[in-house]
Parts: sequence; structure tokens; C-alpha cells
Amino acid sequence: MAGAALPVRCVVRRRLFAWAVSWLLLAGFLPAAQAGLRIELEQGLSAGDERAARELVDAVLWRLPPRWREEETVLRLGWRDDLPSGVHGRIRGGRIGLSRTLLDRAAAWPSDEAVAALVHELAHARDRTHGLSRDPRLLDLAGWQVRPLWPGRSGRNAFASRSPDVYELHSPAEFVAVNLEHYLLDPDYACRRPALHAWFAEHFGQAPGAPACGSALPFVDAGALSDAAAAPLLELDPARVAGVDYLLAGEGDAVMSRWGHGMLRLVVCAPGRSPGPDCRLDLDHHRVLSFRAFVDDLQLSNWRGLAGGYPSRLFVLPLQQVVDEYTRVEMRPLESIPLRLSPDEIGALLERAARVHWSYDGRYRFIDNNCAVETWKLLHDGLPRAAAARLDSITPRGLLRRLRRAGLVDAAALPADPGEALRLGFRFEPWSAHYQALYETARADLGLAYGDVEDWLRLPPAQRAPWLRRGDLRASAALLLLEEAALRREEQRARDMLKRLLFRPGDPLLPMFAEARRDGAAFASPSSLLPLPGYGLPLADERGQARAGAGEHAARTRALHRRLQAAARDRLPRATRDSLEQAEANVAALGAHLRELHEARGGLRSRSAGAATVL
Repeated sequence: MAGAALPVRCVVRRRLFAWAVSWLLLAGFLPAAQAGLRIELEQGLSAGDERAARELVDAVLWRLPPRWREEETVLRLGWRDDLPSGVHGRIRGGRIGLSRTLLDRAAAWPSDEAVAALVHELAHARDRTHGLSRDPRLLDLAGWQVRPLWPGRSGRNAFASRSPDVYELHSPAEFVAVNLEHYLLDPDYACRRPALHAWFAEHFGQAPGAPACGSALPFVDAGALSDAAAAPLLELDPARVAGVDYLLAGEGDAVMSRWGHGMLRLVVCAPGRSPGPDCRLDLDHHRVLSFRAFVDDLQLSNWRGLAGGYPSRLFVLPLQQVVDEYTRVEMRPLESIPLRLSPDEIGALLERAARVHWSYDGRYRFIDNNCAVETWKLLHDGLPRAAAARLDSITPRGLLRRLRRAGLVDAAALPADPGEALRLGFRFEPWSAHYQALYETARADLGLAYGDVEDWLRLPPAQRAPWLRRGDLRASAALLLLEEAALRREEQRARDMLKRLLFRPGDPLLPMFAEARRDGAAFASPSSLLPLPGYGLPLADERGQARAGAGEHAARTRALHRRLQAAARDRLPRATRDSLEQAEANVAALGAHLRELHEARGGLRSRSAGAATVL
């Protein structure tokens, strides 16, 4: 009868039976039920298929980390004929269905495809239990980035290049499943995606065996586009990076430059020097991480800049190139503000930068995905301490204020004396003031009538020419620097005019221009240098490919620019071409005049020395 109490003798019998079973289990006389993860096979399989299915399960289970394998879970495995083409498995509730084709077409069993498919579905089951795909840190590393103006994360994962399987970009859950496949089955995963490998290893408390990974991180150095002596592939060891600065360029005249430009400067020590304050003097080795819109057309479109029409890329540039670009060409100051980062944090930040450099395919938008936002996301995703601070800002100066507020700026390292800050490279002044000082030197010697250097530089080059061979050594050296600045302006005016001329469809120079753009694009999208299949950070053989490919692209780009420059000069209006040629002649004339002055001074000293000997 329902609800009736069992007789006392029945209760005693049950207790005795339970005690006996427990004793037999402990003594080893009865087999214990399997503990931990169990994968049961569905009924209806032939003897051969059942044996193959069991072999597959055994091959997968021994690959799982103990923490996963020992967790109490029961799943059922069956085989399906109705899965879409290219889909190897699905999980619904506690039932896994794998494609029957995995059994039918395998030459060797269990096949790599079958093992990966079962691991993939088991990963979904673990994700649902432990919420891996909802973990904020994993989402940072995976590429579902936080948004600056709205709460939450971007719905698009922009890390599309160098992916092991683009299906990982479908959702965070698929990202976890795809990456757990590679974490468990690919020994190179630790070297290709080191930060994600470390996250999974921490989650499981154990990492599968992996080869030793070199400490150097690969970056394609965009400096090779203009400097034939530069190594196209930079192998950067984080141990050589003594510090990271937030590099801030002042406001410019162009619409896209009104807020300034925010970058990160890597204080890289010269080979053989131990990391320390002296590394700040190794300027030739310093590099800049700069997010920029890759403009792939002749005319910069403000609308495309606002609407995400240009790719956003992380460029790696020599510091001196960046300094010249802003202080000499654009006449904008640069501030270099040291960040307070530990060596481990510097390593983590550089590792993240390398992943962004090789995999990121973002879109530049002037308002909500500009240089400040991209730099903030790099810091946020690379450094948990930065992620915990509210650094989100859409302006470069706003980001600097938040870095200071979060205690990430090392204010003690900044010299209080402005002159010392200039000497040590914490500040780079625009050359406008320097040009004025140079002009004052020349004016004092030659009696020039123009009071301002801008008035002097605005003169047609032919009007400046008569004065260039009249000065002494000091005045002529000053004029040479001014004429070089004037030549850069003439070249910039010629380029702007040439763009307007070439904008017409059908121009015969357009194919040459497009070819130069394609070669230069390899430095904006380094993954295009690697034709072999691969993912994540390039391994040794891939780095060799990237080095050779970048070198070839850089050489072709430099040659194409020379050909384009020579061919395009004939297309310029006569007045523009004459002005450009006269500016070049002015620089050459001053160079010859300075050599004559040096020789005359050397000859005078030699005659004076001879006279002293005779006396």
C-alpha cells in the first residue's frame, strides 16, 4: 500500500545488503560502476560499428584533462545521416549525434576528423556546465571586444585572419569548442595562441604536452617600406623591452587629426644592453604600435572615415619615422608618457599586440573606433589590470586622463625639467620653433628682409636661390635644413595635385598606383604574406616565409614608387614641376656650397699648420 511503512525486518535486510555491497566493492570482489565522464552508446549499432564507436570514445577520453574526465557526467552517442554538409556533429541535451560519414569514409580509425568532432561536442557540453563562453576574460582574449560608447560587447569578432576554423567566429560557444579541439589535439597551439592556451591550462589545472616556444614575437616592420636596410620582420623578445609609453601626438589641421593621435611606444634595448633607464637612449631600436586607417584609395573620404569604410590596422613603425612624420612634416608635438607596467604585463601586452597584428581585421570609424579606442582595447584585452580600470575613451587625451586616474602612468619617471624631458625623449617638439631659430641664424648673417620663417618658406624656390651661396658655414647649414623642409612641402603639394589628376578613371598611371598599393597592403595585413595554411602567431617556417615575402613586397614597393614618381612628374602642371625641380636644385646647391666651405676651412688649417712648422 502506498505510503505504508516497511516492516522492521525489511529495513534491517536492506541495511545489511547495502553494507555487504559496500564491503565487496572496497575489497575488490565486485566491479564498481564507472565514475566521472561516461559516454554511453545508443542501441541499434552493428557489432563492427559498436566496436568502432567504443574505440573512438576511448581515444577521446584519454586525451581529456583529468579534471574534465573525472567530472560526473553522462552523455549518449549516436550516429546521424541527416546532418548538413560539412557539419560533423551536434549535441542536444545529453545526446551527441555524429555524422555517419565519419564512420563510412575513414581509412584509419579513429580518424582525426572523428576525434575532433567528438571533442568539439564534448566541449559544448562542458561549456554549458561551466559557462566558459561567458567568462569575461576569455571573451577579451577571443575577440568579442568591449564597446566604448554602449554597454556590452561587439557582436562581431574581427579577428578573422589566421583563424584555424572561421566557424569559431560564429559565436563565443563555437569559439570555445573549436579552440578546445586545438588545445587538446594540436601540440603547436601553445605557440600559436599562447594567451588562450594559458587560459585553458588554468581552467583545467593541467596543459597537454607542447613543444618549447621561442620568446621572440614576430611583427612585420613597416619601416622597411622606405628603408632598404631595415629588416622586414622584427623578432621582438619582450625581455628586451624596458618599458611602454603612451605616445600622444598633438592636434593637427586635418579633420581626422583634430583630436590628436594616441599610440604605444616600445622602449626596446639595444642588443647586449640589460633592460634599464639607459635603454631610453637606444632610439634606433624603439618601435611604435600605431592603429591607423589603411586608406586604399587616392582621395581620403571623410564619409568612409565616419562610416567604417577603411580597414583599421595595427602598424609597427620605427620611432624615428613617427617622430619625423609628426614633428617635421605635420608640425605636431609628441609626448611620451611612461606607463607603470611590470615585466610580465609588458610581455602579456606584446603577446596581445602580436595577435592583433596578425589576425585583426577591424574597421576604422572616426567617432567610435579610432586610434584612442583601438589603443584602449589593446590595453584592456592584453592586461587584466587595465580591463578592471575604466579606461574607455574616444579621444586620445581622454584616454591619457583615464590612464593617469587608474594609476597606470609612471609620473615619477617623467623629468620635471622640460629641457631634460626633450633630451631624454619624453617630448619631441615640432620643428616650427626650430625652423624659426634656424632662420634667425641665417638672417643675422645674410640680412634677410623677411621676419618670419613661414614668409621665407612661402617664397617661390627661385626667389630664395640667389641667397643660398652667400652665407658662411653656420648660416648655410641652417639654410640647408630649411630648404629640405621646403622641398618636403613642395613634394607634398605635388602629391596632392597628382592625386586629383589621377582620380579620373582610365588614367594610364592608375594600374601602377594600384600595384604599389597592393604591395604596401602586405604591411597593413601581414597575414597575406603567408600562403600556407596556418593560424595564430606564425611558427618558425612561416616566419621565414613572412620575412621573405615582406622583403620582396618592400623592394617592389620602393621600386614602384620611384617609377611612379618619375612617370608622374611629367603629368604635373608646368609651374608645379618647375617649382619642385627648383627646390631640388636649391638643396643640391647648398650641399655643394657647404662642401666648398668645408674644404676651404680644411685647406686654411693645413696652410696654417705648415706655416707654424716652418716658423
